[in-house]
Amino acid sequence: MSKLKAWIAAARLRTLPLSVSGIIVGSALANAYFFNSFIFWLAIIVTIGFQVLSNFANDYGDGVKGTDAKRIGEKRMVASGVISPKHMKRGMIITGVITFFIATILIFSAFGNEHFILSFVFFNLALLAIIAAVKYTVGKSAYGYSGLGDLFVFLFFGLLSVLGSYFLFTKTLRWGMLLPATAIGCFSTAVLNLNNLRDIVSDAAVGKRTLVVKMGFEKAKKYHAFLLLFGMFCAVVYSVLQYWDALQFVYTLAFIPLILNINKVFKNKEPHLLDSELKKVALSTFLFAMLFAIFN
Repeated sequence: MSKLKAWIAAARLRTLPLSVSGIIVGSALANAYFFNSFIFWLAIIVTIGFQVLSNFANDYGDGVKGTDAKRIGEKRMVASGVISPKHMKRGMIITGVITFFIATILIFSAFGNEHFILSFVFFNLALLAIIAAVKYTVGKSAYGYSGLGDLFVFLFFGLLSVLGSYFLFTKTLRWGMLLPATAIGCFSTAVLNLNNLRDIVSDAAVGKRTLVVKMGFEKAKKYHAFLLLFGMFCAVVYSVLQYWDALQFVYTLAFIPLILNINKVFKNKEPHLLDSELKKVALSTFLFAMLFAIFN
């Protein structure tokens, strides 16, 4: 494998559509008030940067801890020796610096010189996002090893992504926004849960105490169903409360593969067979975001 292909593999491009789903939903809802395409694309680039940083950090953290030694699914670059820990660490630093620089441009473009306090808050949120991306698997206190990964994914992929992008445009928030933000957060957390369901055996063996390992395989299946069904419920309730046309509900087409996924997860007896389901749920979330953005 060439070095370029190795870094592309480490970036895990298949995770990127899921990462921008919240930005798409939040920005589309802000369109009724004010929409600046420059801010939108900066927000997309920053989110992708955070996701790539998280993927590099995950590859590095799990690689040096030996967690990926017998993993199922895509090969990890540090664990396989294709990229050294030193070089991956350097890649994390470069990605973090570039992403924070672009985040600075985004914040200045959104708030200018008139909203110093808002700029300060978002600068700190950007720093917090970088720390969260790294600390998921890196270090002795990595929160991904203590079952807190689900909470952080829900907060960053759901609430912060949707509400934050909406706020960049409007400088305000509405309580109703919590519904689509919760939907994206639940779907994103379901992807992580599916990943942890697949890896339950190997994670338990190396002491990685994910929420799935803590609650057990069967309970984690019910938790998975709850995440997807509650996310669907929140999206539908929002559209009912904001109803203006039946076309608003076109996004429910994206629920079909999610419901099929629930059925497949409940029937599953061999965790490693769930690997192919990850992409389906991630892309279904992205499809939901696109249809929701177009028709709401």
